[in-house]
Amino acid sequence: MGQVDLVLPKEYGFVAIVLVLYCLVNFWMAGQVGKARKRFNVPYPTLYALESDNKDAKLFNCVQRGHQNSLEMVPMFFTLMMLGGMRHPCTCAALGLLYTVSRVFYFKGYATGDPQKRLTVGKYGFLALLGLMVSTVSFGQKEHLNAPRSE
Repeated sequence: MGQVDLVLPKEYGFVAIVLVLYCLVNFWMAGQVGKARKRFNVPYPTLYALESDNKDAKLFNCVQRGHQNSLEMVPMFFTLMMLGGMRHPCTCAALGLLYTVSRVFYFKGYATGDPQKRLTVGKYGFLALLGLMVSTVSFGQKEHLNAPRSE
């Protein structure tokens, strides 16, 4: 098998910084779930509280679900950021920052106990993902793999 030389654009560092920022946001969300466990008396390893056992089950479950949904999206977000960022690092870093900020609002809205509030600002994260998908498709086009970078 032949050797592959990978040369990343100098701006790719912005992609890495946004990914680390997202990790910090994820840690913050995990901490919020831990606080909600104490506040609503939901011990480990219970993932979701039962309404029949806990009068605050819905409030806890909304906090937990906000974090869980963010965890479910991590593989797609990271993959799109890393691949699309190889061709469009500044665009992907900006979209990734939008996605990261929108996840904070998504989580905070969900944590109110009214799941609809997650979409007030959180819905813009889906636009960011769409932009990251377009950037990744652009990276994957054969004629672009050996072409000079556009950013």
